[in-house]
Amino acid sequence: MKNLHDVQKLLKKFNIIVYVGKRKWDIELMGIELDNLYHAGVVSKKEYMNAKLILSHEHEVEEEKETSTKDSNRLL
Repeated sequence: MKNLHDVQKLLKKFNIIVYVGKRKWDIELMGIELDNLYHAGVVSKKEYMNAKLILSHEHEVEEEKETSTKDSNRLL
């Protein structure tokens, strides 16, 4: 697993498709679904940790985008 698309494919194996409409919210919901799969024992610890790391990184990217957008809007 290397990127968000790979995490989506993992979730899709369990018939979980996440689309809320905002990428940041999608990432957050994917994290919740992943937690549930791990606690149910259907995802290995290695898969879980790797996917959580990817989700965390992608969430940070979205946070940075929001911050830079707010900063640029403040200048207008």
